Amino acid sequence: MDTLKNAGNYVSDKVQSATHGTSKEANKEVAKDSNASIGSRVSAAGDALGDKAKETKHDTSAEAHKQAATH
Repeated sequence: MDTLKNAGNYVSDKVQSATHGTSKEANKEVAKDSNASIGSRVSAAGDALGDKAKETKHDTSAEAHKQAATH
């Protein structure tokens, strides 16, 4: 049962990581857009940093769940 739970958590973390990765890339594009206001650019840059942190967290968690599911 724990293996199944860990596998489910692995999939969930990978999906969340991908979601934050997509958001990070979108925010990076806004931050680089010279047509956007400076406030929007700064906000998007901060959001991109937050998304990167969450992406990394979910990748790390996914790897831990993967290891737990295989042992």
